[in-house]
Amino acid sequence: MTARLGWAPYVLLLPSLVYLAIFFATPMAQAFALALQDRDGNWTLASVMRMIDDPNFRDSVTTTVALVILVLPVQFVLAMSMALIVNARLKGQGLWLYLYALPLGISELAAGIVWVSVFTQTGWLNTILQGIGIIDRPIIWQSSETPWLLIMTIVLAEAWRATAIIMIILVAGLQSIPPEFLEAADVYGATTWQKVRRVILPMLRPSLQVAIILRTILAFQVFATVVALAGTGLTVLSREAQRWATDIDNDHVAAGYAGLILLLSLVATLLYLWLLPTREEHRA
Repeated sequence: MTARLGWAPYVLLLPSLVYLAIFFATPMAQAFALALQDRDGNWTLASVMRMIDDPNFRDSVTTTVALVILVLPVQFVLAMSMALIVNARLKGQGLWLYLYALPLGISELAAGIVWVSVFTQTGWLNTILQGIGIIDRPIIWQSSETPWLLIMTIVLAEAWRATAIIMIILVAGLQSIPPEFLEAADVYGATTWQKVRRVILPMLRPSLQVAIILRTILAFQVFATVVALAGTGLTVLSREAQRWATDIDNDHVAAGYAGLILLLSLVATLLYLWLLPTREEHRA
């Protein structure tokens, strides 16, 4: 088959490879080079060491990794439930899909501002909880003294804003599953949970692989939602990169933070490829 196609696949891949080389590989190499140079262009690890010695470094790494670990399971469960509902072709399927995908049209900063109105002391959440008598006085959700509450608010905001990305990928994966497999499961008396576990999830591995990798990369880059909800109460890697680039005017350390985000994303990607191999990868 490959012999008959000849050079056609490589010619078709060429535009995307050129695009990646110009707009991804080249800036990535320049960022790493900037992190390993001083202002005079001399090669040195001084900027990397300065990044590591930065008082905010450990907190930014810890918070970023915590957000990734907490956001992914929440979004996966929500996205899987939403995708199954959309794929079930219930009445009003188009409306459900529209409602689920609506947050995708909202920017990260706007989503953060929306959730600020929910979590402020006089926001919707405290008002509702007080109205039904669950709390006597407003809860301070956005306090640096309770970082776990701040992280929870960010997780909820990010789950609301970006779960639809995973859902759309999973819907496409669900629609590619031959109906004969699900019909056979029905014939053998499989329950809904058994069909999900034994049929749907194994056949969704390629879609799951793509969705989780994409969402992890985006989670490592989270910025505006954290700034809107936490201000200076929490910091993440992308916030530190921005601070060093604009507030401190040191592009070399900022490039170090950007390089670290890229390295963490690559490590996570390789880990997912190893833990969630597709059927083709199993055969290889």
